[in-house]
Amino acid sequence: MASEPLPVLPVAAVPAEDHRPAWLVEELWTAEAVGIVGGAPKCCKTWLALDLAVAVGSGTPALGRFAVPAAGAVLLYGAEDAPAQLRQRLAGIALARGLQLDQLDLRLIVVPSLRLDTDRDRERLRLTLAEHRPRLLVLDPLVRLHRLDENSAGEISALLGELRAIQREHHLAIVLVHHLRKNAAARGQDGQSLRGSGDLHAWGDSNLYLRQRDRNLLLTVEHRSAPAPAPRTLELADEPAPHLRVVDEPPTVPVADLANKLLDELGAADAPLDRDTLRERLRVRNAAIGEALVRLRAAGRVERCAGGFRLRDPDQLRIPVPAPIQEGERNPPTHERRLAPAGG
Repeated sequence: MASEPLPVLPVAAVPAEDHRPAWLVEELWTAEAVGIVGGAPKCCKTWLALDLAVAVGSGTPALGRFAVPAAGAVLLYGAEDAPAQLRQRLAGIALARGLQLDQLDLRLIVVPSLRLDTDRDRERLRLTLAEHRPRLLVLDPLVRLHRLDENSAGEISALLGELRAIQREHHLAIVLVHHLRKNAAARGQDGQSLRGSGDLHAWGDSNLYLRQRDRNLLLTVEHRSAPAPAPRTLELADEPAPHLRVVDEPPTVPVADLANKLLDELGAADAPLDRDTLRERLRVRNAAIGEALVRLRAAGRVERCAGGFRLRDPDQLRIPVPAPIQEGERNPPTHERRLAPAGG
């Protein structure tokens, strides 16, 4: 059979599309996107994937913040959770939205094993998708869905290529839950910290990553064809049932103002206060508390001790004497002196 040339079109003849991204979940997941929900063990990856499922299945905002333009059916497969456990989690997430499970278009694949690296199971998945026509497919976790070498670019690339083909055939979004490497750096690009081949990071149209942040979680987002929103802090709330939600960040406080508030708190305390207590009382970010404490310790105003931090003995202070002031005014005692705002 004679070969034929490849079809070619002038660029101007290619139909134009709206440059604005279509969203499955606004800011978090583009329509018909494939991608990863990634994080270290016990970082609530499954909770986040299930929250996306409930949001799409009900048309309610994901995490209480991110709108879903149109509800649709969701198909889930949880390789590490029994159907009854998934039902319990999903019911709790729905309850937090004021919904019942029968109000959601959520469906579970209930087989003991699903091997995406086998022709048989991929064909069964295709037939299932054709029958139920979901807008979103959630597969959790990737490591239980194959027996390939995750570090082999060739093997993982072939598997991801099959999933991309399935996505295009059935016009749906696919969420894969996956782990970060155990030795992943605390900071840096999360996608480069995914366990296994770098193809996993390159494959995603939308990727969500969770990291521990103090007692909460930091959510960061990547998109191939849309700007990424600012990172958000999440917490796993208990009431009315376990569910993830966005934590409103406290306003940024100038370091000098925060330092003065710290002096007030420590001065009024009968015993040293630890960092967590100070952060809770002042309702500011942990990093801001740390910066203010560094400044106060460098100025000799505060010292670390058993139990946390306390004001230093005024007799032991080594603070430069301030510039002379106008006659009639006097300097307050050293231990009462306030910190001037930076640059003021």
